[in-house]
Amino acid sequence: MKVAFFSTKRYDRSAFEEANAEIGHDLTFFEPRLTPQTVSLAAGFPAVCVFINDVLHAEVLEALAANGTQVLALRSAGFNNIDLAAAAAVGITVVRVPAYSPYAVAEHAVGLVLMLNRKLYRAYNRVREDNFALDGLLGFDLHGSTVGVIGTGKIGLIFAQIMRGFGCQLVGYDVYPTPQFEALGEARYAPLPELLAAADIISLHCPLLPSTHHIINAETIAQMKPGVMLINTSRGALVDTRAVIEGIKAGQIGYLGTDVYEEEADLFFEDLSDTVIQDDTFQLLQSYPNVVITAHQAFFTRNALEAIAQTTLSNITQLEQGQACPNQVRLESQVVAKAPA
Repeated sequence: MKVAFFSTKRYDRSAFEEANAEIGHDLTFFEPRLTPQTVSLAAGFPAVCVFINDVLHAEVLEALAANGTQVLALRSAGFNNIDLAAAAAVGITVVRVPAYSPYAVAEHAVGLVLMLNRKLYRAYNRVREDNFALDGLLGFDLHGSTVGVIGTGKIGLIFAQIMRGFGCQLVGYDVYPTPQFEALGEARYAPLPELLAAADIISLHCPLLPSTHHIINAETIAQMKPGVMLINTSRGALVDTRAVIEGIKAGQIGYLGTDVYEEEADLFFEDLSDTVIQDDTFQLLQSYPNVVITAHQAFFTRNALEAIAQTTLSNITQLEQGQACPNQVRLESQVVAKAPA
């Protein structure tokens, strides 16, 4: 099958070409994002493969269908960027990668915890400048700290397992509790306000749905323990960025580590080092000394890229052969989704 890939980088092409070697799909890679302005590039491709910042609203989906696209393959677990009702209306089948390497994202979240707690970003730069002073680098023992895990699916559970290894106390919140989480020592579930009040570290591992949009907002931040560490490796819109900035300024949020940003589409995955970034909110956020931002790289391991490529091409092959695909995303998924972000 002819497949058009959007938002591709060198590493995407390498992973998919290797995975496709014995399958034989006809792959074409485009670097631009899929938008109303670039959708014409997909003309004549029965399958289109997209990533998290591609624009998949009704206008684009109607144009894709008019140009012959029947399959939309998401090379991600999350599907909040697609209008599933519009896709169904124009007869486009949507498939995704529900799990690739949950270890990659969970381990990155732990890396952000360690980076912030022990001020590793400051320490690295100091030593390079021959400054060996320890003032300003004081951290705290993770052992005995309380970690709140919002979302205990595959990624959240692995994150919890790692933090349990440090000797942390675990409190979880999830609309779908799992016995695997409660089996982690003395881990327990609690209502969200109770978790927010108890946790020294809060990590977000839930999908972006209408019910979780801005789950971190001015009201929930006010319920947190003063000086809390907040980690987000899921979706940027789980967090009200302006409210978080106010929380940082007030000292309510003592540390912020995020791999995602609500308005990241025009920033992340590009080299903007020679430009003036126009997003004042982002510029303000990264100016704080207790904030660490990475550019949506939590998923970015060799293992994850291989799994994403293999699953995506398998999804396309199954649909081409008329088989049922277990990774198909249906309209009701937006209501009951439990996928990791």
